[in-house]
Amino acid sequence: MLSRKRIIAGTNVHKEPEFTTSERTEAVASFVQQRIWLHEQLYFHSSDFSIYNILVPLIVKQGSLSIKRIRSILLTLIEQHSVLRTAVRFNPQSNQIEQYIQAATHEIYSFQHSHGISTSEELDRLLTKESIGKFFDFEKGKVLRCHIVQRQDDNNNADGLLYENDIIALSFHHIAFDNSSLMAFIKAFKQIDLANEQQPILSVPQYIDFALYEQALLADTNIDSKMNKARRYWSNLMNGYDWNRIQDLVPHENKTDQIRSGRAYSTAFSFDQNIVDAMISFASSNNLTMFSLSLACYYAFLYKLINMDDDDLCVGSVIANRTKQEMKDMIGMFVNLVLYRMKMEANNSFEYLIRKIQQLSSDVLEHSCLPYQHIINSQDQQNHQVLPSTLFQYESLVSSVTAKNNIEFSTIEGNYILAAYFDRDGSHGNGVAAFDLTFTIPHDYHARTTERFLDCSIDIF
Repeated sequence: MLSRKRIIAGTNVHKEPEFTTSERTEAVASFVQQRIWLHEQLYFHSSDFSIYNILVPLIVKQGSLSIKRIRSILLTLIEQHSVLRTAVRFNPQSNQIEQYIQAATHEIYSFQHSHGISTSEELDRLLTKESIGKFFDFEKGKVLRCHIVQRQDDNNNADGLLYENDIIALSFHHIAFDNSSLMAFIKAFKQIDLANEQQPILSVPQYIDFALYEQALLADTNIDSKMNKARRYWSNLMNGYDWNRIQDLVPHENKTDQIRSGRAYSTAFSFDQNIVDAMISFASSNNLTMFSLSLACYYAFLYKLINMDDDDLCVGSVIANRTKQEMKDMIGMFVNLVLYRMKMEANNSFEYLIRKIQQLSSDVLEHSCLPYQHIINSQDQQNHQVLPSTLFQYESLVSSVTAKNNIEFSTIEGNYILAAYFDRDGSHGNGVAAFDLTFTIPHDYHARTTERFLDCSIDIF
């Protein structure tokens, strides 16, 4: 009797590079850092405004907090999270944009103390200035700013304490901080304060390790590597696209001067609840995402805006790009810029357009790991700095109450409660724009409302 042998088919599973801790202090900049550095240098170096500020205003809801303690916490936080003291600059010897971790000192971040800002109008003007002011110098590692705002006159607050309704206006340069960094920053702030003493700096992954991991992924030559699959996808998607049109949002606009002022018109509007409910119902019954439905509406708007003169539209959007568990709680700039190219077919239905966008969105998300510069390079090496004219951002939010609770914290002793400050009028925007046209939708599912924000560059419109 012949013995029966069990044959097991082997599979060659590609193993991608690991995300490790390097403890290095110098390295090539991440591709996101490079993109922002180049964007500012090429388009906005002469602007009177900063287009890449991220403002996080915190309000003292209860109790008191020492200004000295705030500065001590910030210094420890900067020491623990080296991206908040990382310089990004061009190295002519290596012909690369590189990052260099700087020493943690009080001079590495911007600090200001104001008092007597008693009215909401004064506070709004101050916070608007914080969101657009040129306070940073990322080539020297200065990417964080803290502006202490005491609402009462200084004579009544000579003890160095913040009290109820006083503001801690924190702002970051986008080259070191994205929206997903907020909760990581708040978590670190709480942990340092609760420890109430200097903690040893642990050997944990830093943002510079992400840049090294990114380089390792791109250097992987395996045909089935994640980056090579993404390269093939983007090469196919953008094949034949006329890159000279990617910035032609307004027909016959003058392109002789690419330097931008950074100034913008901003407007906000909201949909009635019955319209929002109808959109949610339509998306749910047709197994669609609200992102795809909203993007389809935006494509229809753009097609109308250009008088249907061009049926090959390309819209930019952003992806969080925190693909590894180690990145989830890191402070840093990970957001990748991706492109949604769509051939408009006027004779087909709107539902057909939505279905195409739904599939496109799924495919783009799957291959969003490829840095934007490589997406562009897949077609034309000469156009690696070109950016789309229009950016679409869909932000799915929990209810404002939940959001406020998530960013509300206090010490164990209950000496104070800090919370995010939400009481600003966002309808007028900040008057700056990084792209010619930016369409932002923060969608609050619990409140069943959807706001729309349009920021239009005055250089174009």
